[in-house]
Amino acid sequence: MEKIDNLIYLQTPEGVELTLSPAGLIPRSLAWLIDLLIRGVILIALSMLFSFLGNFGYGLFLVAYFLIEWLYPVIFELWKDGSTPGKKSMGLMVVQDDGTPVGMSASFLRNLLRSVDFLPFLYALGLISCAIRKDCKRIGDIVAGTLVIYRHSDKAHEALPHGKSIMPTLPLSMQEQKEIVAFAERYQKLSDERKQELSAILTPELIPDAANSIADTIAMARWIRGL
Repeated sequence: MEKIDNLIYLQTPEGVELTLSPAGLIPRSLAWLIDLLIRGVILIALSMLFSFLGNFGYGLFLVAYFLIEWLYPVIFELWKDGSTPGKKSMGLMVVQDDGTPVGMSASFLRNLLRSVDFLPFLYALGLISCAIRKDCKRIGDIVAGTLVIYRHSDKAHEALPHGKSIMPTLPLSMQEQKEIVAFAERYQKLSDERKQELSAILTPELIPDAANSIADTIAMARWIRGL
């Protein structure tokens, strides 16, 4: 099958196939503007508050400015699923090149190198890099091994039954993954006999114990969906 546009196709060591869709220049720019506005509002509020403290307040403001400017994106990327408020509003998130969640060192590095992307002015170098690369990476992303992608919402899928998640013991093809997830999505609409029959057909090598086939098939579906 011919690969579409700038989609990135990956396969995990467990045999799970991933498709990542890199975010383009315009949504990334809009996300940056939203975050800039949020930081600006916070800094204006702090400047008004600290103005009553004279020179001491000015010193506090400089410290707050430094922390907000450099730690704001890192904190959100690490503890909010790779998304600052601006990225979240645009449906974007930061991940590692292999699709895994962004790590602390990578997040610090990609944001520290914003100073390089800014050169020679107004993020010109970063904009040029994003515009000419298929994966729309700026310099910070290239060095840190990160990627800004579109966040695919689970709202496009039916909800899966609640419970545990377990990783399949054998590599699964994309078609096998889709069939297992489809079973879990239809779970509530199936009779008990049909559930048992389908789960036994789908996972005979993965779940040798028929008594656990239904629950474990659903658990694998949750793992495939990242739940």
